[in-house]
Amino acid sequence: MKIIGVGWNYPKHNDELQAARPEHPVIFSKPDSALLRDNRPFYIPDFTRCVDYETELVVRINRLGRGIARKFAPRYYAEVGLGIDFTARDLQERLRSEGGPWELCKAFDNSAVISGFVPLAELGRDIQDLHFHLMLNGQRVQEGYTGDMLFSVNEIIAFASEYFTLRMGDLFYTGTPDGVGPVQPGDRLEGWLEDRLMFNFQVK
Repeated sequence: MKIIGVGWNYPKHNDELQAARPEHPVIFSKPDSALLRDNRPFYIPDFTRCVDYETELVVRINRLGRGIARKFAPRYYAEVGLGIDFTARDLQERLRSEGGPWELCKAFDNSAVISGFVPLAELGRDIQDLHFHLMLNGQRVQEGYTGDMLFSVNEIIAFASEYFTLRMGDLFYTGTPDGVGPVQPGDRLEGWLEDRLMFNFQVK
């Protein structure tokens, strides 16, 4: 099972990080040890002084595929969830300045919060017409609308499948909207997809 992240996929988020808008999806990966399930607490690691939350729609692949045409991409998923891509921001800034890869700041243990999954058919909406938001200690801090993505879910799947085979159970974290910020011990994070509470956990 692969965890495939997409960076810089919402224009306002790119603006808040002073990042250029990419010509192609920005792809990175996390190992399965990054997953944090079942509303377990997130422990801030010792190697960073600034961990930011990034709330994202997560798409689960449901069949084997490679070289998938964009028009056929909807055949490869039927459920969506919500997640957080925790980022060691201070470490990311250092790595970016050095021109290095992102794994150390993105792929550490428990950096990929994942909710349960909901069938798209049950939501009754197109995948590019979904709203989600994050509550931090009862205050709404992030709001996302998948129609604002620079690269749609189908574009992301088609692009990534040119480079590696997608397998059942692979997860796509499709990018975060603006409003990212740091977490502190004692914080509580609640993620909502439309009117559904998808995760609710504490930072320690």
